[in-house]
Amino acid sequence: MHVPDGFIDAPVSVATGAVAAAAVAVSLRGARREFDGGADTGGFGAERTAPLAGLVAAFIFAVQMLNFPVAAGTSGHLLGGALAAILVGPYTGVLCVSVVLLMQGVLFADGGLTALGVNITVMAVVTTVVAYGIFRALVKALPRNRRTVTVASFTAALVSVPAAAAAFTGLFAIGGTTDVSTGKVLTAMVGVHTLIGIGEGLITALTVGAVIAVRPDLVYGARGLSRPLELRTTTVAAPARPRPAGAGDAAPEAAPAGAAEPSGARDASGPDPAPGAAPLAPEPAAAGRRSTRGLWLGGLAATLVCAGVVSFYASADPDGLEKVAHDKGFDAKAEEHAAKDSPLADYGVEDITNARVSGGLAGVIGVGATLAVGSGVFFVVRRRRSAEAGPASLPDRGTGAA
Repeated sequence: MHVPDGFIDAPVSVATGAVAAAAVAVSLRGARREFDGGADTGGFGAERTAPLAGLVAAFIFAVQMLNFPVAAGTSGHLLGGALAAILVGPYTGVLCVSVVLLMQGVLFADGGLTALGVNITVMAVVTTVVAYGIFRALVKALPRNRRTVTVASFTAALVSVPAAAAAFTGLFAIGGTTDVSTGKVLTAMVGVHTLIGIGEGLITALTVGAVIAVRPDLVYGARGLSRPLELRTTTVAAPARPRPAGAGDAAPEAAPAGAAEPSGARDASGPDPAPGAAPLAPEPAAAGRRSTRGLWLGGLAATLVCAGVVSFYASADPDGLEKVAHDKGFDAKAEEHAAKDSPLADYGVEDITNARVSGGLAGVIGVGATLAVGSGVFFVVRRRRSAEAGPASLPDRGTGAA
């Protein structure tokens, strides 16, 4: 759904650029709070969130290269707002998708530069806000278990895509450069993007489910769902003291009642879930101190494979917006991209004639650039958070975080 230059007029483009800039500014401040972590996160803080957020941005970039067919002659791809919000938080999620859109526009001529504000507003802000709102509502209403998180992730991601399509249609109705019936554009956009939303939901649910299966303590949307351990004690009688010689049949003297002995752990959050439920595993406070290096390296490997290998097999059909623009006659308004002469334009490396190698190398370069820029942004946010909070917020040297 990358909007090119020329679809939306200058005044609306400038206005959405201001909205996008304000949203990014608010998200920078909000991300500092998301990086903070708390007691319910088992020590999950900025030293773990920042590198994971950079990886999430790179993963979204890679998976956006994997267009999948949704209808005759139409394809779709991940938008990523729901996935980012659930994994690393809504404010950080807006920043993740914004970094991806910036890299795509500047390096790959994908999405207009004057339309960057439109794309951030529609693809980063709308998807993240809508998805996370639906996700939180479902998590609160449904039983507290892993299945709930997975179902909520799928539903939130699915709804976020047609919501973004409706947001674009609203902007087109205000500032579209072609006189086309808004009702027809809305029907076509929402219809095809509902189908795309199914793919978005599946990708999001599978990814969130995979991370929860390995490290539920690192999923922002699952914070508070892990059951903390609390020591339970029971009163037992101490062994009888030996009787002195000649004491006769006097009853043995017992130690005072009240001696306690650990007998396990109980759920401090309330009664046990209903039979058949699969609650998230209890997380001791030390869980947050586990290294994230293994997850980070595994995620990076999967990201590189998606961008460098799997992307070659992506559908070549036009995506939902391109197909609707062609069918409704406003695709001719698309302007030539300012970065059309970029050596990576159209996700290929200039002067490399082998399509497989050219596309794969471009994808790997894009992953590296997105990871570097995203990690840099989140590193700055982390440092500012640490500076504001004082020495107490500095990471524990024994955390083993990557």
